[in-house]
Amino acid sequence: MPSLDAISRNLMLDSLKAYAKKKITYDYIREKDAANECPLEVLKEMYDTDKLGVHLLMIPAEYGGVSGGTYDIYRICEQLARIDLGIATSVFATFLGTDPLNVGGTEEQKEKWLKKIAKEKLMVAYAATEPDAGSDLVNLKTRAEHVIKNGKLAGYSITGAKQWISNGGIADLYTVLAMAPGGPSWFLVEKNYEGFSPNHHEDKHGIRLSNTSGLSLDNVFVPVENLIGAQEGKGLLQAQAVFGYTRLMVAAFGLGAGWEALENAIRYSQQRIQAGGPLSDKQGYTHKFLVSHAANLEAARSYIEYVANRLDSGEHGLQTEGAIAKYWATESGNKAAEDAIQALGGYGYTRDFPVEKIKRDIKITCIYEGTSEVMEMTIYRGRWQEHLKTRGEFYSAMAKEMESLHALNPNVGADACALSLKALGTVLEECRINKLTRHQYVTFKLGSLIAASEIAWSFCKTAAADKYSETVKFDKKTYETMARVNAKNTALRTAMEGSALVLSAVDDPAGFAEKINLKEIEKKQKGLLADMDFIASSLKSSFKAR
Repeated sequence: MPSLDAISRNLMLDSLKAYAKKKITYDYIREKDAANECPLEVLKEMYDTDKLGVHLLMIPAEYGGVSGGTYDIYRICEQLARIDLGIATSVFATFLGTDPLNVGGTEEQKEKWLKKIAKEKLMVAYAATEPDAGSDLVNLKTRAEHVIKNGKLAGYSITGAKQWISNGGIADLYTVLAMAPGGPSWFLVEKNYEGFSPNHHEDKHGIRLSNTSGLSLDNVFVPVENLIGAQEGKGLLQAQAVFGYTRLMVAAFGLGAGWEALENAIRYSQQRIQAGGPLSDKQGYTHKFLVSHAANLEAARSYIEYVANRLDSGEHGLQTEGAIAKYWATESGNKAAEDAIQALGGYGYTRDFPVEKIKRDIKITCIYEGTSEVMEMTIYRGRWQEHLKTRGEFYSAMAKEMESLHALNPNVGADACALSLKALGTVLEECRINKLTRHQYVTFKLGSLIAASEIAWSFCKTAAADKYSETVKFDKKTYETMARVNAKNTALRTAMEGSALVLSAVDDPAGFAEKINLKEIEKKQKGLLADMDFIASSLKSSFKAR
């Protein structure tokens, strides 16, 4: 369960919205964006415990924080992304930078450093990525050599370079991943250590309100007590332990920024009169630019909350689930922002309207914390093992769950979702039999199809629930229709793209269309246009023009 009660969480969200309305106006954001300048004064105020104290969410109460749970932090990340993704990234960098301490630090280290971060409002940076390694943390070139004094290990001399470090030029404290003699390890490095220096601030395409720079470490002496966990070789395990969690927060960024762009397009459509009526009454606009994006983003929300609640209940890892959430939410948000520019036409292409900046900003969510391609591979690997372990029954079991759900609630598209899951299992098995997974492209495509089907599965379950989360802003009929549209789209996509994979490499598919129930999937498309009409009407009534 979330660590904060709903009242406390909503008070934090309301305070953040009120602060942004007063201090982070769109004119202010445009000015900083044009100057490629991180608003350090705003960040310091956001860390001020007398104002927001946003950094305290990641710190346990016993060390001076507020012990925010995964669900709580996802809500804050979503709201930060709706304000500005650059500022959101700067705050998230501190969250991320404390992770190695929270996961692997000794009690003495947590007592010292987490209390220091909370009390002194320190900005933190997470320094893992290197110029030649990217997302590949195994090939570290930054080295941490032993420094022996009086016959004892006194510390480490760290030499190397880091790249693309959020808060790299403005942080007070850095958690640095380096190769020690005992293996990859995390170290705490303060900004004033001799030999340590940030490089220039990058001139980026988007998130220009976040500071991003490389780091240079030239024989930087780090005391032995700054080795996180007091044991070498635990660095990759400590990093991997939170991938499910950290990627969920980037998913929240994609969700928040995607909805911000989409709402701009929805409100614009009610003001823009063309051919005798508002764009909000025209299918060519609503069905192309609004409806599917709303369904996809709400599907992303359902899965984010599904994973957040599992993490808050005490489960660990969930790397595959975190990758699914990040992949779907960020790709959906990016596409929603892209189409928001098209929806506003020439206005969308100008900097007077926020969708142009949202699009530039949101693209990074498909890149940092693991690119979409890394996510596809992570998803494929995780679920391929499940497919093999269960001898092809993994998705059959999920399909049966959807068939039972359809019997209880025929309105959420669980029948279409069941067909999608069965088709997915058939595609995976055909790939196994024909050894198609030796092709990297096939594995990437399978990762994408797996994500889509599991997202649909989650959305159907969420929409069928008796009570919705506090985040759902739509009535039950609209939410059920969104789930139904998402499930129908997913089933057809799984069948068509899955068939394309198999037919591209197999000479005789032996009736593959029958194997994946293509005719049944096609029948489930009935009513899709009427469902989209209904969602379009609901979006119009839910988001009135300002």
